[in-house]
Amino acid sequence: MSTPVLDLNLLRTFLAVHRAGSFTAAARALGLSQPSVTTQIRALEAQVDRTLFTRLPRGVEPTPYAHELAERVRGPLDALDALRTDECDLDGVATPVHLAGPAEMLCSRVLPALAPLVAEGVQLRTAEGLTDELLESLREGTHDLVITTRRPRGRALAATPLSDEEYVLVVAPEWARRLEGREDGESLCRALREVPLVSIAEDMPIVRRYWRSVFGAQPPGAALIAPTLHAVLAAVRAGAGASVLPRSLCREDLEAGSLVDLGGEDVPPLNTLFLVQRPGAECNPAVVRVREALEGAARSW
Repeated sequence: MSTPVLDLNLLRTFLAVHRAGSFTAAARALGLSQPSVTTQIRALEAQVDRTLFTRLPRGVEPTPYAHELAERVRGPLDALDALRTDECDLDGVATPVHLAGPAEMLCSRVLPALAPLVAEGVQLRTAEGLTDELLESLREGTHDLVITTRRPRGRALAATPLSDEEYVLVVAPEWARRLEGREDGESLCRALREVPLVSIAEDMPIVRRYWRSVFGAQPPGAALIAPTLHAVLAAVRAGAGASVLPRSLCREDLEAGSLVDLGGEDVPPLNTLFLVQRPGAECNPAVVRVREALEGAARSW
């Protein structure tokens, strides 16, 4: 029995679904309708006589055979697509590297680390965002590299641990004095219910993680939602309330006394930052240079 010749367009659609984790996200990345993607996957399943994806409440889960097929076809398909789009710099024109991550990380560490590459001719396009939206954009092909605050689920996206960030619970000095005056036996967690919380999002990802780790409880709702951690820092410094911030962001304020660290844990909560690369992006040599520069710089962060 001869091996069937598989349609390249069907394989490209399959690989997009495998990487995106859903038919909807793959359709957006390919510029197709979701029914078209569904039809193509069904056609490929008929050709290989195997089920490729199991539907979940959100997205799809590749079957073991789908993982094997993705490993076999991703290299050749990425190479063909790179030739088609000139992503490998065949025409002598540098292709920009699209990099995204938390705004504060970009400003304080990433851009300074990559400045020498830009001076050498690497073109860089940066954007900021939160982890979920960054991973979604990566799957859709918007970015080549993203820095995230958690490892992406599944095996379709390769993530490299970049650095550990220490988080601290901070308030302005006047709030610290009020909390010091709480009744004997009253826990800090309970006393903090009277302090407004400041966060970058309604679901308070950083604050919630700290509360769970240190207090074993859920935090109250946020009183102030700010657009960036720099804005959170400014609001807390001005006396708006309490928040949880990376120590690297508020170190100068802590040393100057304009903020007070309420934690005092022997082992403060840590969060690992990950560098995630879009599959196929490595055929742009500049992407490899940026990734290696970030991995090297992160050793001293």
